[in-house]
Amino acid sequence: MQKKVLKVNPKDNVAVALVDLHQGETVTLDDLTYEIIKDTKAKHKFVTEDLSEGDAIIMYGVLVGKASQTIQKGEVITTENVKHQSAEVEGKTETTAWTAPNVEEWKDRTFMGYHREDGQVGTENVWLFFPLVFCENRNVEILKDVFEKELLFEKVSKHQLLLRSLVNNSDTETIAEEDQNERVLKNIEVKFITHQGGCGGIRQDAEALGRLLAGYVNNPNVAGATVLSLGCQNLQVQIFKDALEKISPGNKKPIIVYEQQKSGTVDEMLSGIIKDSYEAIKKANEIQRKPASISKLVLGLECGGSDGFSGISANPVLGQLSDLMAGIGGATILSEFPELCGVEQELVNRCVNEKDAERFLQLMKDFEESVVAAGSGFDMNPSPGNIKDGLITDAMKSAGAAKKGGSSPINDVLDFTEYIKKPGLNLLCTPGNDVECTTALVGSGSNIVLFTTGLGTPTGNPVVPVVKISSNTSLSERMPDIIDFNTGDVITGEKTIDEKAEELLEYIIKVASGEVKTKAAILNQNDFIPWRRGVSL
Repeated sequence: MQKKVLKVNPKDNVAVALVDLHQGETVTLDDLTYEIIKDTKAKHKFVTEDLSEGDAIIMYGVLVGKASQTIQKGEVITTENVKHQSAEVEGKTETTAWTAPNVEEWKDRTFMGYHREDGQVGTENVWLFFPLVFCENRNVEILKDVFEKELLFEKVSKHQLLLRSLVNNSDTETIAEEDQNERVLKNIEVKFITHQGGCGGIRQDAEALGRLLAGYVNNPNVAGATVLSLGCQNLQVQIFKDALEKISPGNKKPIIVYEQQKSGTVDEMLSGIIKDSYEAIKKANEIQRKPASISKLVLGLECGGSDGFSGISANPVLGQLSDLMAGIGGATILSEFPELCGVEQELVNRCVNEKDAERFLQLMKDFEESVVAAGSGFDMNPSPGNIKDGLITDAMKSAGAAKKGGSSPINDVLDFTEYIKKPGLNLLCTPGNDVECTTALVGSGSNIVLFTTGLGTPTGNPVVPVVKISSNTSLSERMPDIIDFNTGDVITGEKTIDEKAEELLEYIIKVASGEVKTKAAILNQNDFIPWRRGVSL
């Protein structure tokens, strides 16, 4: 029989409703009986003791809010009777001990990946087109139309015919326009990015965009890139090249750069780009998958459209998986700094060195101050959907979100656009916004992103598989077109967190090897939104 209620941590003074509970109903938890004062929907919480105004609300063993009025034992907590409150933190107070999980059965496991000269291994083989400035978006869209429709064998413009002539080694005048029966380039994907940055705004945003795009080129899933520049924009070609040189000295990947103000007419430029890019793409298509240790995986950890079950099913499963990866020698990246508010002390104590602990706290402080200066705050982070499904304060949401990082030591703390350097768990400063966060994780080296959700979201990425993991079975059944993996059986008690983490790792190996295509990829969900360092929660 499925449990009706759950207390996450023995210190908690709230319990989670695992099913809908009705006024007057009695439930038993840890040999104690509670009468439900008001109807309480599944995923929401009720207090396990009488609380007065100002009393602390404890969940996951940490402060997640304060009572704003008297709350009776057995009464559901809401935005009307609870307000956001998080614990203060001064600095590292202790070094957290950690016992690595048994990884004997995983240490020799491999996936079939694309080996790069710098030692990284990709889970995809992508040729990437992108502009340095929004002025080139139209030209990128034209190229997208040409390359995608040609590779999908659909009729299109004269530029498609030009590419088709190159593919078939024929004159554009004589090449047949009928669709071909099979794909010419079977071992590479061609993807396209557009954005609204590169000029205007502040120079720091343009420079950050340059670093982000350099991270995308350096990502192991990218074989090479075609870069379009106007010429006069803030994000100059040299800024991009310098950023790439910094993270990848002596970069060996092919990069084709075209600057419109030096290229004559648009038609001449596009023709040159098509010819040069196609030759480079043909060479990249020769790269084959080969076995690689799963320690070469870099897993980005993210959540979006979270619900009241995310922090007790999907996120802890990711946390156990993160610990497995740390034991194997792989890497994980935990992002979304606004959703770490309230659990800073635990994270600080898990930092391997003092400098990383100090840097984490400074990045958190700077981020929050920028939000406050704009007239908002981290307490405004929970979305209407989060609140409706049981996450009523930012600290509560954060305490559950932090579970994605497991319990292993934190080996490095990265600011936005910094590229991963160390195995194990890394922290990356990003907003909680789904697409901005995914975009940042890929720019920092993730070759797969694991995305938990309780409400459902179709987010994807142009160069990296995004695996959607549902916190509840209802979601996976209602939206099977976007959900890849379900952890709802943790809620029903059919599976343990450890069991689901191992199932998920098996699934990830298949995705990394190209055996399974993610739902986001099937939907052609190629989202890319750079974080402009202003306010974004």
